Amino acid sequence: MELTLGIPALLFPAISLTMLAYNARYLAIAALIRQLHRKFEETASPSVGLQVKKLRKRLTIIKNMQATAIFSFLLAVITMTLIYVELTFWANFIFGISLFALMLSLVLSLVEVQLSTKALEIQLKDMEK
Repeated sequence: MELTLGIPALLFPAISLTMLAYNARYLAIAALIRQLHRKFEETASPSVGLQVKKLRKRLTIIKNMQATAIFSFLLAVITMTLIYVELTFWANFIFGISLFALMLSLVLSLVEVQLSTKALEIQLKDMEK
């Protein structure tokens, strides 16, 4: 299969939408951390401290999701440049790395969603008591 300019260009909207979703998750977590920080200052509750620790892990995962998605986007742009200057071997190679980075970003997103779901389950159990 011949790699044309249109193929890496197809990643642009996908990566852009992915970045929007990741940014929304980041902003939601940041707001929750600020809220829990205020609550921790008021109560010094150990459970709030534990929640903040879990949120820190999720925040790190989201940061890595964003970084790998940006890296994938950058590599797609480099691929297009390499196609333009007719360096086909390198364009194919870099595009493969770009796809791998995007897959890694999506796997990290899956891990973060799993952590988020576990946190919600814990809170639901607390409410049922």
